[in-house]
Amino acid sequence: ALACARIEPPPGGPPDAAAPRLIATRPDSFARLPDFKGDVEFRFDEVISEGGTPNQGTGTGDLEKLVILSPTTRVPDVTWRRSRITVRPREGWRPNRVYRVELLPGATDLRRNRSTAATVLTFTTGAPLPTTTIEATVVDWTTNRPVPGALVEAVLLPDSLPYRGLADSTGHLKLGPLPDGEYLVRGVLDQNRNMQFDGREAFDTVRLARGKTAAGELWTFVHDTTPPRIREVAVRDSTTASVSLSQDLDPGQRLAATQVTVRILPDSTPIRVTSLLQKPLDDSLHRPAAKRDTTTRDTTAVDTTRRGARRGLVEVEEGRLAGRRGAAQLEPLTSRPPLTDELVLRVPKPWQPDGRYEVEIRGLRTVSGVTGDVRGAMSVKAAAKPDSTRRGADSTRVKGALPGKGAIRGADSLKRRPPKQKS
Repeated sequence: ALACARIEPPPGGPPDAAAPRLIATRPDSFARLPDFKGDVEFRFDEVISEGGTPNQGTGTGDLEKLVILSPTTRVPDVTWRRSRITVRPREGWRPNRVYRVELLPGATDLRRNRSTAATVLTFTTGAPLPTTTIEATVVDWTTNRPVPGALVEAVLLPDSLPYRGLADSTGHLKLGPLPDGEYLVRGVLDQNRNMQFDGREAFDTVRLARGKTAAGELWTFVHDTTPPRIREVAVRDSTTASVSLSQDLDPGQRLAATQVTVRILPDSTPIRVTSLLQKPLDDSLHRPAAKRDTTTRDTTAVDTTRRGARRGLVEVEEGRLAGRRGAAQLEPLTSRPPLTDELVLRVPKPWQPDGRYEVEIRGLRTVSGVTGDVRGAMSVKAAAKPDSTRRGADSTRVKGALPGKGAIRGADSLKRRPPKQKS
């Protein structure tokens, strides 16, 4: 009976709120194992959850999403073994390579306590120990903001061995240690979260020579090999029209008025164009000046007591600092101009009511470097007729009354008269 006894915590104790803790890895990090044939193992201090989505080799399983194995282009074989997670490449361990296995945050125990720390295990199967660390920041060029959790691939040349990692909350990543050599670094907006680069996803690449480790900012955008086309030409005001395109434009291209032709249909009579600019540039040149607020400060909402005034000032200061911190996190980068798929076209004379126009732009270049000519049509609506019911709506005013008194007298006439008192 004593041999079969087990020591367990007494019932009714406090619930376990601690996340599973990693206590050991196998093999040791920075080990050199020429004949390694086993599994990489992550051991925890308690039983972890297998997850509700099973691993099927497609990268969609709950445990498969937590493991990044490099260098390989296939989803690794990830196995749940109660308090252990084992990893091996599906093609087997290759000799003379540097392997990097990263376990991302997210391992949970049976009480749904989630780990928040990542672990990286690096070892070799005969290759020299790695010493290179590559740094990069991934930016979404459509918003000019860093991308948290973006995928970064460092492809070792000429063997094309991809080493992968995920950027932090600021879009920055230090990927290493990696073998010494020449790299093609690619930043990817991994929309389907499969930790693989797909051709239709936004990306940017930079080539690093041997000995270089700083990739800088990777400005991602969707690369398209087709020429641009017009989606819509719409009237903005009496002398301005907007041209919406199917792709983002090269922000470095400066368009001249001679590259666009506007014709009046059906006669095809050309009219003069004063400017054709990308929308961010046109907005900066024609943005109206902000009017200065000359109104007096409202002091009616301020608590005049000393304690209330101090509390109000503290709350205002805390809100200002919180807003500054939020603005710093969301502030767009300005090292490159923003992308846009819209042009603003301006003419010297107003558009004709009920007129139809044809717009042709030559030599338009997309952000992918593809140049083409585009053509579209625009219709101008006629001016709205005055509302004839407006005069009838004002018929309640008393004829001949002074301004402002007719409406009051009419409103008073609608009041009910008091009943006559009986004698």
